[in-house]
This record gives sequence, structure tokens and C-alpha cells, in this order.
Amino acid sequence: MKIIVPMAGRGSRLRPHTLTVPKPLIPVAGQAIVHRLVKDIAEVVSEPIDEVAFILGDPAFFGEDVVESLTKLAEGLGAKASIYRQNEPLGTGHAIMCAKESLSGSAVIAYADTLIQADFQLDPEADAVIWVKQVDAPEAYGVVKLNDNNEIVKLVEKPSVFVSNQAVIGIYYFKDVSELKEELQFVLDNEIINGGEYQINDGIIGMMSKGKIFKTGEVDQWMDCGNKKVTIQTNQQVLINEQKKGVNTVHDSVKLNNSIIVPPCFIGENVILTNSVIGPHVSLGKDSMIENAVISNSIIQHDVQLNNVVIKDSMIGSKSNYQGLARVLSLGDYSDLNE
Repeated sequence: MKIIVPMAGRGSRLRPHTLTVPKPLIPVAGQAIVHRLVKDIAEVVSEPIDEVAFILGDPAFFGEDVVESLTKLAEGLGAKASIYRQNEPLGTGHAIMCAKESLSGSAVIAYADTLIQADFQLDPEADAVIWVKQVDAPEAYGVVKLNDNNEIVKLVEKPSVFVSNQAVIGIYYFKDVSELKEELQFVLDNEIINGGEYQINDGIIGMMSKGKIFKTGEVDQWMDCGNKKVTIQTNQQVLINEQKKGVNTVHDSVKLNNSIIVPPCFIGENVILTNSVIGPHVSLGKDSMIENAVISNSIIQHDVQLNNVVIKDSMIGSKSNYQGLARVLSLGDYSDLNE
């Protein structure tokens, strides 16, 4: 089986944190979003993963360090890493077709701005599966319409009248992804554009029109990483999940000087905590120094120095230095703020 990961977007809703780091590489509970996503999928599918294909954007932003990180991720699963580029933001369908050389056999397509907890038991009668989550406000999402056999017969984007409350979360399985490839090639050749872009939905609709059976898969948890608020919420939930599984998320090298860690927290290697209370629900990257601080429900990346602060519900980028007062913060990498 293959995993196809479109991740060419710049993550504008998560700025300033995505000015220097692609959104899928932002850490959640100490691990990059895309790393968690791919590992979680590999853990729950019933077939071995033989290839992971990543669709990246401009090489000036998604550089060799990103390629190296993703290659190690795939190879760590015993899979081949394939790197493709989408140099223009022409939509989800176009992004997938940038990896057309890898579009054969069974495949999971997963967009790298979401994390899930799910059962990947696949219906043998289905040609494809679209994972969904029941939501309270379906008008804000793309949703599926089902027939009496619980087969997907229609995809509706942000319906103005009720269709269903089953929202599409951006993870798909195809028994033979070359069938999607064929339909998306038709979409590109005939310039079928919706919302100014080539969409995966139009390829799926083409498959449905030829009698392919689509079923739904349901997730236990759908954790979004689209903006600062929901990324912090996702960090909290992942930490809770890790705690329930008994995972040790505090590195043995952490130095506590008159300080307390309130679990669950992720604390990276070589972190020094002095006269501080950290947690709950804090992720703190390696080589950081925290002094005279009270921090809760926040994501703090690596090589950060904080002094005399009380912060919560915040994100602080790598190599930042903040000395000041109580705040709800969103500081990008290399910030230097003294109050």
C-alpha cells in the first residue's frame, strides 16, 4: 500500500509560525504533524506500506532539509520515499496528479493538516473509502450524501440546506488509485474547475458515475491543525492520548531546578526549568531554558528562552526570547521580545 500526502500549501492561517517552517512540520506534542499522520496511518492499516509520496511546494520554502526529514520518515517505516512538486496552487486534484507516477495500486491519500484516531477496517465491497466525522455545523464543511445501502452517492461542499452531518476530513482510501488518476486526468484535460481550482471531488464524482462503490469510514477523533487555536487544542488531545497509552513524554535529560511539571506534557531533551510550573498540556522543545515561569496549554518550539512570564493558550516559535508579563502569545521563529 502507498500513502500519498499532498502538503504544498504555505499554511497562511497558522502564520507567523509558518513563515519559516511548513505547516506539516510544526510540532505537536514534540513531533511534526506530518510525521504523526503518516505513522498513525501506517500503524492502523492492514497492509505493509511500500511507498510514501509527498507533494511539496516551492523548493525555496520546502527545501532539502524538508526532503531529508520526509525521506527519513518513510524509510523508518520500511518504505520508499517519493518527492514531487506542485509549483502552482492549482487545487487538490492538481496536487495529487503531480504524483501521478505513484498513482497505482492501493493507496491512502491524506492531507497533512489533520490528525486522527480511527479504525481502518476496510469494507471489501468498497472501491474506495472516505473518512468522515459527525459534526454539529455541517454547513461549514464538505459532507457526504448516502443512499439506503450506506454508499456515498454525492459530495456537497458547505451545503446551504441539510444534506448530512457527516463531514469529509481529508483522508481517502482507494483500492486501485489508478482509477482516480484516470478521472483526474480527464478533469485536467477538460479544465473542469471549481472554486478556481482542480478538485479531488471531481475525480471522485467521475468514479461514482462509472459505478464505483464509495463507503464511509468513521474516526474516533479528528484533530485539526489549521490555525493557532485548533493546533493548541490538538496538542492537548495528543498529549492526553499519549498519557493514556503510558508513553513517557518527558526526556530523561530534563533538569528541574525548584520546578514542577504538571502532566500531561512533552518536554524535549536538554531543557532546563528553573523556578517554574509547566503544564498541563504543554509541549516544550529541546534545548530551551525556562525561568520564573508559569506555562499551561501551549506549544513552545526548540531553543526558546523564557523568563518572568505567565502564559497560556500560546504558540512560540523556535529560537525565540521572551521576557515579560502574562500574555496569550503567538510568536514566530527568531522572535525577541522584552517588556
